[in-house]
Amino acid sequence: MITGKNYIGNQLKASGTTTHKTVNPKLNVQNPTDFYQATLEEVNEAVELADKAFKVYRKVSGEKRAEFLNAIADEILALDTELTDMYMLESGLPEGRAQGERGRTIGQLRAFADLVAEDQWRNVTIDQAIPDRQPLPKSDLRKTSIPLGPVVVFAASNFPLAFSTAGGDTASALASGCPVIVKSHAMHSGTGELVASAIIKAAEKTGMPNGVFSNITGSGRVVGSALVKHPKVKAVGFTGSIAGGRALYNLGTQRDEPIPVFAEMGSINPVVVMPNVIKNKSAETATTYAGSITVGTGQFCTNPGLLLTIAGEDTDAFVKDLAEKTTAIASQCMLHPNIKEGFVSNAEIVTSQPGVEVVGKIEGDLQANFAPSTICAVSGAEFLANPKMHTEVFGPFSLVVKAKDQEELLAVIDGLEGQLTGTVLAEKEDFDALPAVTDALQAKVGRIIFNGVPTGVEVCESMTHGGPYPASSDSRFTAVGLGAIKRWVRPFSFQDWPTELLPSELK
Repeated sequence: MITGKNYIGNQLKASGTTTHKTVNPKLNVQNPTDFYQATLEEVNEAVELADKAFKVYRKVSGEKRAEFLNAIADEILALDTELTDMYMLESGLPEGRAQGERGRTIGQLRAFADLVAEDQWRNVTIDQAIPDRQPLPKSDLRKTSIPLGPVVVFAASNFPLAFSTAGGDTASALASGCPVIVKSHAMHSGTGELVASAIIKAAEKTGMPNGVFSNITGSGRVVGSALVKHPKVKAVGFTGSIAGGRALYNLGTQRDEPIPVFAEMGSINPVVVMPNVIKNKSAETATTYAGSITVGTGQFCTNPGLLLTIAGEDTDAFVKDLAEKTTAIASQCMLHPNIKEGFVSNAEIVTSQPGVEVVGKIEGDLQANFAPSTICAVSGAEFLANPKMHTEVFGPFSLVVKAKDQEELLAVIDGLEGQLTGTVLAEKEDFDALPAVTDALQAKVGRIIFNGVPTGVEVCESMTHGGPYPASSDSRFTAVGLGAIKRWVRPFSFQDWPTELLPSELK
């Protein structure tokens, strides 16, 4: 049952008077429940509870934390259609997507449970003492990883489950031994409250301390800022816009005690389409990429927003075919009115630049929050001269850049900002040209894909979902996969410590 209240630890509270409603984007009407913004007193109480819980939770065994994570997964599954119905009501996404994202959320929780059930993830090293070493004896040194402390997670708008209340940030932080306070996404407050109720039930069933988890709603500028600036918060996870991520990053670094803000912020995910692909697989590639550009209404952080090619008649034919196939796919609903507004605004920024040709766009009257898929094209020289064409258009939009030759293609890549992904589409006849392309992309992206699409992010140990700024605030870390746990821990060494007093992984 949805209450509209905040989970401050295991208690539902609504002391304030400021409320908001979520929106059904398909019908473009507000949903009925009033959700109460947390007061600053409630924010402080949540952090104080998390700090108190940390003193206990940091010492909970990996096996017990695994039990907790698996219990969260079980409780989410127990919500059944109540959760998926609320998800669809607040996001406009279909039932299949709701079920698929729930499955990914469950998979992430269980994967981190398996990881921390044993201690290998801590990257333990042991250097034993050499007391008779000359000219000086060597001490016994043993290194492990310990949790940072209370973590604030900002729920994402584009994945109401998998990057949200019990998503990858929350799962990895809880796995590491850090309590979590989720700043719920305003437009998915009902979905967030249901998932929060599952986490609280799991915490109580497995004997976790009160305060190991809280879920609060409210304005980012008020509630979010207060959370990041609170001296007992030790790290932040964020998925969203460059402006939002950078604002939180600045808050975190400007504190008296700066803290890490792991922000995944923006990416247009360049796709290099080599000449022989255009020559031999033009129609197939256009079909594949029309699907990738429009899947999920283009609301993936790995959406292919930029295609890089070499100019020519075959390329012109490919761009036309891509536009026709993209606009032939029926318009789809965006997640909420703010995202639709941002899509229209940013598309206008790109399409209004000199030299940009709108090759294809869905025209006519559309429902209020439905997106007109758009394919544009521009020359390499004009793209290089105009940084506004680098604008991320979050939705079903892609800009094709037609470089005059390989040298200009490499210059275009070199001029890009940091990205989550880069993709190369190539035939064997293109292989001689690929080392230079690969080297250029490697300097700009966190993951490179060969003959595939960037949409679709596997949750596993080898995944990197991060990249140079502004794709993420720290390219050394990933927001997806088991490596995400490394964000919430720090190395810690014991020197000449009695064996019987060492943590179990160091004995």
